[in-house]
Amino acid sequence: MLRIATTALAIAGGFLASAANGVHPPKLIRQILPLVIGFAMLAASPLKAADMSDSELENLVRRSYQYVALFNTINNFAVNPQNPFAAGGWNRTHYPTGLMNASVRALPRPNNDTLYVLSLLDLRKEPVIIHYPAFGSKYVSLETTAFDHYCEIPLATSKGDFKKPTSILYYSARTEGYSGEPVEGVDRVMEMSGDFAIAFLRVMPEANDPEKFKANMAAVNAVKLQTLSEFQGKPAKAPDPLAMPAYSNDQNVFASNFQEAMQFVFNHTTFDPEKYEMDREALAALKAVGVEPGRVFDQSNAPEIDGKRLAEVAAKIAAEQNATWNDPQKVAPFLFRVFLPKGQIDLDTMVIQSVVGPVGVPASEAMYPGIATPDGAPMNAEHDYVIRMTKDQLPPANAFWSATLYDTKQGFFIPNKENKYSVGENAGMKLDESGGIAIYIAAEKPEGVPTENWLPITRENLGIDVIMRVYEPDLEKMKTWVAPKAEMLNQ
Repeated sequence: MLRIATTALAIAGGFLASAANGVHPPKLIRQILPLVIGFAMLAASPLKAADMSDSELENLVRRSYQYVALFNTINNFAVNPQNPFAAGGWNRTHYPTGLMNASVRALPRPNNDTLYVLSLLDLRKEPVIIHYPAFGSKYVSLETTAFDHYCEIPLATSKGDFKKPTSILYYSARTEGYSGEPVEGVDRVMEMSGDFAIAFLRVMPEANDPEKFKANMAAVNAVKLQTLSEFQGKPAKAPDPLAMPAYSNDQNVFASNFQEAMQFVFNHTTFDPEKYEMDREALAALKAVGVEPGRVFDQSNAPEIDGKRLAEVAAKIAAEQNATWNDPQKVAPFLFRVFLPKGQIDLDTMVIQSVVGPVGVPASEAMYPGIATPDGAPMNAEHDYVIRMTKDQLPPANAFWSATLYDTKQGFFIPNKENKYSVGENAGMKLDESGGIAIYIAAEKPEGVPTENWLPITRENLGIDVIMRVYEPDLEKMKTWVAPKAEMLNQ
C-alpha cells in the first residue's frame, strides 16, 4: 500500500512540477489529479485493521503479544486488589507468608516449591534500590523484566550469589536526573528496558527443615526497597500523575483498548531498532495502526481498528501456542530458549512464552517438562495413575526437582484435606531403597505408599495434568533425559 502511495504521489508531483514550469497537463489529467492525490494520501495513512490482510493482522498480534501480556501481568502484580501477590502499588514489595496452596486463584499453574518476593518498580521520577540479604537456601533466583518481556537473571545461587547481602540500583533511560553513575554504598547499577518493571525473587525455603525454613522466611522479610532519595536520607520524590490505561486479560486488551495500551507501553519502553530486529519489526507493525514512541494517545484521532477481529486473531494464536506447549515433542525445542535477554530470543519463542506463562525463568534456572500418559491420552480424575522413576531416571537437577498436579482447564492445584499438591523436596518425598520413586495420583492413598509420595484427587470427571520442575538443571543431561510417563492403574 505504501509503495502504491509513493508512486501516486510521485506522479502527482511530476504533474505539479510541470505546471509550475509553465507546462500544463492535458484536461483529463487535470481532472483526475485530485483523485490521484487523494488516493495517495489515503494509501499513506495508517492501516485500519479491517483493511489488513490476515497475514498483516497476524503479524501485528505476534509483534505485540509480548507487550500486551506484560502490560497486563505487571499491572496485575502492582495494583490488582484481587491478586494475593499484588504489591499494593508501585515501588512496593509483596512478601509471602508461606508456600502457595489451593486457595491461589490469581495465576495458573503456580508452584509449590518457591516463595515469590515481588517488587514493582516505577522508575520515571528517580532510581529504586533494592537490598537483598544473604540466603541459606540451595535455590534463590532474581529475575527482572519490563513491558517488553525480555528477561534477565541479575543474581542466582547458580552463579554463586546470595552468599552475602547485595544491593541493586534500578533505573531506565527516561529516569529523571540520573544516567547510570555509581552510587556509594550500592553494589550494582542496572538499566531496565522500561520505566515500569518487576524484580521477581524466587526462594526455595527448605520447608522440610523447620530451622532453615524459619531462617529463609526471615531473610525474605529483610528484602528492602528504597528510592534513591530515601537511600540518601531524603524524602522520596513525589511521582508524576499516572494515567495508566485499563489492564485486563490479553484478549480483552486486544479487543477494547489495544492502541491506547500499546501507546502507553511504547512511550515507556526503550527501543533500539538499528541493533535489534525484533524492535525494528515491532515498531513498524505498531506504526501501521498509529502507535509510535513519543505520541500522545487521542481516541478521536486514532486510526480506526477492528478490535473484535484483532481479538479473534489473538485468540487463535493463543490456542496454537497452548497446543504446542502441551505437546511434549513440539515444545521440546522451546524449553531451552525461553525467558532470555534481549538479542538472545527469537519471535516464535517470545510469543509462546508470552501466551503460556509470562515471567518464567530460563533453562539455566529451571525447566518445566510435562508428564504424559504412554499413549498420549489426557489424564482424568476418574482414574488413578502412577509415575515411576528409577534412580537413574530421576531428573538431572543440580538444586532440586518436583512434580505438581493441576486441573487441566484452569491450571489450579487440586484441593484436598491433606494440603498436598506436589511431590518434591519442599512438599516431601521418599525414595525407595534403590534410590528411585513411585508417585501415586489417587483418590485414596494406596496401601504401603508413603504419604509424601501421594497426590490426592477427588473421584470426578476432571482433566488433570502433572508438570515437573527441574531447578538448576544439568543442561547437557536434560538434552537426552526422558520425562517419565503416568500409567493408569484402574481401567
